[in-house]
Amino acid sequence: MLKKIFQRKIPQQFPDLTGLLEKQYYDQVAQQHIQFDNAQFLALQHLQILLDHLLDTVNYGQKSATYKLFSVPPEKCQSLYLYGDVGRGKSMLMTLFYETCPIEQKKRIHFTMFMLDVHAFIHKWRQHNNTDAVSALAKKTRSSALLLCVDEFHVTDIADAMILKRLFTQLFKLGVLVVITSNRHPDDLYQGGLQREQFLGFTKLLQEESKIIELVTKEDYRLMHLCSLKTTYYFPLDTQSGSFVQRTYNELTHCSALKTGILSLLGRQLMLSSVHEDIALGTFDELCVQPLGSADYKLIAHKFSTLIISEIPKLSAERHNQAKRFMTLIDALYEYKVKVVCTAEVPPQELYAEGEGAFEFRRTVSRLIEMQSEAYLQSKHINDL
Repeated sequence: MLKKIFQRKIPQQFPDLTGLLEKQYYDQVAQQHIQFDNAQFLALQHLQILLDHLLDTVNYGQKSATYKLFSVPPEKCQSLYLYGDVGRGKSMLMTLFYETCPIEQKKRIHFTMFMLDVHAFIHKWRQHNNTDAVSALAKKTRSSALLLCVDEFHVTDIADAMILKRLFTQLFKLGVLVVITSNRHPDDLYQGGLQREQFLGFTKLLQEESKIIELVTKEDYRLMHLCSLKTTYYFPLDTQSGSFVQRTYNELTHCSALKTGILSLLGRQLMLSSVHEDIALGTFDELCVQPLGSADYKLIAHKFSTLIISEIPKLSAERHNQAKRFMTLIDALYEYKVKVVCTAEVPPQELYAEGEGAFEFRRTVSRLIEMQSEAYLQSKHINDL
């Protein structure tokens, strides 16, 4: 009987994906969506190892559940922490990895949204339960995700740091594999923060459980795309302006499909035409017709390093409220050094020349012009709230 059991053909749930990430990368290069970069390619090898292990783990679980065989499970694999300067391709590599991974138990999320979800869960849990909310969140996460990808990881608050240490300790114990991208090495997270010594336990945990990979490339590819544009402020609104927006979005997102983004802002919801990682595309109406304020715009400026604003009209005196919101939006984007690409009906100087607040609007005109300069484009996005 045992002989017959062992002679059964055990089906593989997933095909052999060895080297598939490499192929996907070469396809992107061939289609001129990206340029070949040796440092990116080396980092990709580490992601391939993680992908291979992840599939071995899932296949082992499927076999064991089906045949109850006493086989040796795959050895524990380290998670991955990928860091480097902005525009080096970290998020692009994570996208290739995540989209190639065929398992359903996976989740990808931007760090800001991740922390909002964490706090929301903890708040709701404590309203109805007396047990540990962080442990409950870890179990809930594991029930739906064997792989967790967190993009743009950073820490600015000691309370968040303490929650993260406990949460990730539980996630690692439960066998969740984590892929993180960040601009900083774990040792450099939360620099200068209050009670930083309490945070060191979390950085130690990350380095024990994760393989730390620095993505060292000479080029800032996002800056190259922006600087290659003949202008970042396109006017007038003609038959070519829509193509300009689409072409710019394609270059900045490696030809990702347009995907509507819904942001929760201080109890309100804002719908944007498309969101891809830290790149956003929104119309003037989406951003400035709704009753948004300074705090809303600062959250947008914190979340996105580049914002494409389309269809900015010439504003009349009757639309002074929209002009005021546009002023507030540009102030927030300027403060956080967000890169801005626009299409507009008229040049900046003619956007709002008459009406309430027209004198103050001159500052917005000045900033729109400065935002097109190479010095501004080379400035670093400030994403600390």
